[in-house]
Order: sequence, then structure tokens, then C-alpha cells
Amino acid sequence: MSLGTWIGLLAFILSLYILWQIRKVLLLIFTAVVLANALNILVETFRRAGIKRLFAVLLSILLMVALAVGFYWLIVPPFTDQVLELIDQVPRGIEKLVQWLDILSARLPQDLINFPEIQLDLDQLIQQLQPLLNQLLGGGFSIAFNSLAVVAQVLLVLVLTIMLLADPKAYRQSFIRLFPSFYRRRVDEILTLCDQSLRGWLVGILVNIAAISGLSFVGLVILQVKLALAQAALAGILTFIPNIGPGLSVVPPIAIALLDAPWKAIAVLILYIVIQQVESNLLTPLVMKQQVSLLPAVTLLAQVFFATFFGFLGLLLALPLTVVGQVWLKEVLIKDILDQWKTSPISIRDTQARSETVAIPSHNRDVARPTTSKDSQDRTEWDNHPKSKKSDQIDKEEE
Repeated sequence: MSLGTWIGLLAFILSLYILWQIRKVLLLIFTAVVLANALNILVETFRRAGIKRLFAVLLSILLMVALAVGFYWLIVPPFTDQVLELIDQVPRGIEKLVQWLDILSARLPQDLINFPEIQLDLDQLIQQLQPLLNQLLGGGFSIAFNSLAVVAQVLLVLVLTIMLLADPKAYRQSFIRLFPSFYRRRVDEILTLCDQSLRGWLVGILVNIAAISGLSFVGLVILQVKLALAQAALAGILTFIPNIGPGLSVVPPIAIALLDAPWKAIAVLILYIVIQQVESNLLTPLVMKQQVSLLPAVTLLAQVFFATFFGFLGLLLALPLTVVGQVWLKEVLIKDILDQWKTSPISIRDTQARSETVAIPSHNRDVARPTTSKDSQDRTEWDNHPKSKKSDQIDKEEE
């Protein structure tokens, strides 16, 4: 390998290392791009109504902030009170469970329940569980909502979103200029396809959120579960995370239903299973597959991959990242490289030569074998050779 090749290889490895070190910053930038793409729909709607772009951007940002604050006000304080009540109720629930087990053991034959080696110390179990629950739940809320790092990241995403919305064409052209001049028009086409795919995914996910929130609210109201509106909104928002979100959304309503009656918890579980089946078998085929097509296995693997390398934010953005990555792979790798891959001319000539080669019969060698310039030269030399002339004269005398 030459010196230039080694320098190029080292530069490539160094670039990969730098990208790996700033991967979380790049993910925040992608988050701002997704938000800007979503809010740009509102901006264009306001502009069609006759509002200037600057004011349309400000209105869109204010609307997004209002929705975020409203969601926080609707979800967090009621759930905090319910979680604290649930923590207090956990020891009582364990006591009731033990009482039910005692009643059940009294009605069953002694031979079936005589296990002297298994002894449950209830007081010790309660003493161990309650501090653990307090630490997990209380510490989780403090980390999630009081961390300065989270606040700083949210502010960074908001500022980047506003900048991207203010003048998106300038940033788009700057990104396109990073590519060679002959490929810039193609990159512009790919960015347009990414924009269309993200909008399609956004429309589909919003329809799913609205449908699941509505169904959850109606079912929880019928079952008379507390905080029906907040839990329905939470179930809709967690739809944003496929495969994992629906499982997480069922935990709060079941826990709160347990405070009223055990049968309500079972009814809530059945309700959410039915809603999940409706979403999987009806909403996803009719809505999501019309907007963007992703295989379930690809979605799950993408969630595992991005959650492993980027944490919770990677899990949250796994689907839009997969949508954009699918567009780039399809357009660049498949269409522009693999589909354009042709066999080399040398191999084509070799293949044609082998196909045109024919076995030459021994009894008709002169007819089957094509004549070349070298053959003509050899024939002339043989005709002018003295031995050849003499042999021809002998043949004539014999005739």
C-alpha cells in the first residue's frame, strides 16, 4: 500500500472515532430535524393562511411548547399522587395476598400444601420491599424530571429546531455541498424522499396515537378506573415506541386499578390486549403500511441497536432513524451502486470467446476452422517453399 492509501485509511478511522464520540450530539441534531420536519407542516399551513414565515415558525413553536406543558400537567402530578398511594398500598396488598393464600390452603388437602421447607417471613419481606420501591420510584422521577442535563438537551433541541425552521433551504444546501458536484442533484432527490417518508410516518403515528388514546379513554371510563384521561394520553404517547410502548402503557392502569379491586386489574389487562390487537391487525395495515413500509423484525432489531448505542433517546427515535436509513440504503446502495453494477469488459470478452469456440472435426478441419491473417501468411510461405513446389510437380507427373 502506498503512503496516500495509508493516510486515507487513517483519516477514515479517525473520522469514525470522532463520529462515535459525538454520537449523542448527532442524535440530538437528528431529533431537531425530525421536530422541524413535523412543525414545518404547521408552518406551511399558517403560510397558506397568509402569515409570514417568521410568525408562522413562532406560532408553531408556541403550540408545541403548549402541548408539552399540557401533557406534563395532565400526566405527571396525578400519577405522582397515585404512585405514592400505590407505594403505601403495596404492604397491604401483600397482607391480603397472604390472607387469601391462607384461606386457600385451609380449603385444600394438607398433602398438597405441606411444604415445610418454604417459609415466608412477611415482616421481613415488607421491610425489604418498601425501601426498594421508594428508591426506585422516587429516584427514577428525580432523575427523569430534575436532571440539568436533560433540561440542557431539551433546550438545545428547541434552539436547533427554531434555527432549522427559520431557513431550512440554507441548511439543506449546505448539507448537499458536502457531496461531489456530480452527485448533488441526486442527494437533493434523496433528501426529498426522506422528507416524504418522515411525513408519512408522522401522519401514521398521529392517527395511531389518536385512535389508541380514544379507545383507552372509553374503556377506562366504562371500567371506572381513576385518571382515565391521563392514562389514555399516556397510552397514546407510548405508541410512539413500537413493540415496547404498549407493554409499558398497561402497567399504570393495572396498578391503579388494583387500588380499587383485583377484578378491575384483570379487566384493564383484557382491555389493553384487545386495543393492541385492533392496532396491530387494523390500524397498522390500513394506516402505517400505506405511509411507510417497515418489516416488524427490522423495527425490533433497530430498536435494540439504537437503544444499545444511544440509550433511551435512541429507543425513542429508532423508528424515524430506521425510516431515513431505509431510504438512503435503498436509493444509494441498491439503486445507485448494486443495480448499476455491470460485468467488466474483460470478463465479457472472455465469456463471448468461450461461447463462440466450437469443436473442430478432424475430417473437415479446413472448413470448420476460421482463417486468420497468421494462417494466410503461413500458407503463402508454404507455397513458396522449394519442397512444396517440388511436391506439387510430383503430384502433376503422377496424374
